[in-house]
Amino acid sequence: MRSSFAKSIYVGAAVLGLAGLSAVTTTTASAKSYATAGSYTALTKGQNVLVNGTNAIYSKPGTVKGAKVVASKAKVSTLAASKKSSDTFYAYGTKTTNRGSVYYKIVTMDKKYRGYIYGGKTAGTFAGGIKATNTVTAAANPTKLQNYYLKDVSKNTLWTAPKYTDINAKKVSLYGAAKDDPFVVDQAQTKTKEGSLYYHVTDRNDSTIKGWIYAGKGYDASLTNANQNLGGLSLDVSEAAATASNSVNVVYRTADGATVGTKTWIVKNPTANTAVVDGEVTLTDKNAANTTLPNFVTQSVPDGYTVTSPAVATAKYGQNVYVTVAKAATSKVALKVNSVQNKIAGADTATTVSPVLTVGSSLTASDLTIVPANLSLLKGEATQAPDLGKIATTLGTDKIEGNKNYTDADGNYYHYEFTLNTNDFNSDNRNAKFGDTLTASYDAQLVSGKVNANNASDNSWIA
Repeated sequence: MRSSFAKSIYVGAAVLGLAGLSAVTTTTASAKSYATAGSYTALTKGQNVLVNGTNAIYSKPGTVKGAKVVASKAKVSTLAASKKSSDTFYAYGTKTTNRGSVYYKIVTMDKKYRGYIYGGKTAGTFAGGIKATNTVTAAANPTKLQNYYLKDVSKNTLWTAPKYTDINAKKVSLYGAAKDDPFVVDQAQTKTKEGSLYYHVTDRNDSTIKGWIYAGKGYDASLTNANQNLGGLSLDVSEAAATASNSVNVVYRTADGATVGTKTWIVKNPTANTAVVDGEVTLTDKNAANTTLPNFVTQSVPDGYTVTSPAVATAKYGQNVYVTVAKAATSKVALKVNSVQNKIAGADTATTVSPVLTVGSSLTASDLTIVPANLSLLKGEATQAPDLGKIATTLGTDKIEGNKNYTDADGNYYHYEFTLNTNDFNSDNRNAKFGDTLTASYDAQLVSGKVNANNASDNSWIA
């Protein structure tokens, strides 16, 4: 009996031992199996994206060992519902796991949250927890474009892009900008998330000072200046009250005598101007915005009209100046090939490519629209000789690389470079009136090699 009992104890212990071993083995086999991630790849071009709240953000791709939560799904859901542009994300790199999952490296516009989020199974597409977005939408320009002022140059900062719509947006230096510097509006955009309106403005006294500024509800032609809601902008600059000895009343009227608007120009520091004493306006006198009367007349023309006869040469203080205006037309600039060098610089013989560019070819699929203020600039008038810098700014650039590759019989690649030729402005457009289509001439030079995609990607050149 004792022997049998002992054997039973031994066998039972052995069975228990095996059971314990089996339990250990099972636990080891069910331990979490982690993915591995490939090397980091920076995106060739970053992309603004929105999160949708279905995936958390991690310090590493979420299925990789050691990944820590940067923002939980609940937090990401809050960011997804946010109406703040600062909570928009920017995707700039990827890692792909051995299971084929693509994770994007993203960061909020305010740099508060940064990490990896699942983005689907195909690199280069945005799926999973994110989707591509545009942070701004183009808006219509206001009917008034001239004579805006910064409310406070120490507070109302300009940005290189509307704040929090571009990861690289930064403040523009306002060094040298005065409170009475007039600004010109040339673009308008709204933020996608907030719907807030921004104007792109340029200091008329210093064209290097330009950028985007919050514009409130935007200019409303039905409201007085005092009732406008323009954010960081204003339509008024502090100046003295108009009197018979310091102001001129500008009356705009059509050729048939119908008055379409009036403006008052007030000289700055009248006691310093001897012309005020005898009533004659010196045409170099300036108002609080540092604008002479002739320039004020042109810049203050009622919306939808253009000046045809300024008549300010004999203006007197305390009197009216009558300015003839006409309904404004629309002028465009056609960009044309002026001359073509179909041979490589330095080569002894012409390089034969097919097809070759010809004189008179159009460089763009559509013409560029210009404002009346640019008419004299593009005409190259004697009083305003062609200024390459200003013209290049008006047209976009003075030198462009084409985006079309050509080959010769041996398979060598070539493309054209286009250089603005200002010598032709005073002949091509000498007799132009606003409403006519002007011409901008470019010289084409054949150069070796393929088009540099980075230089050609942002233009619509077809040659």
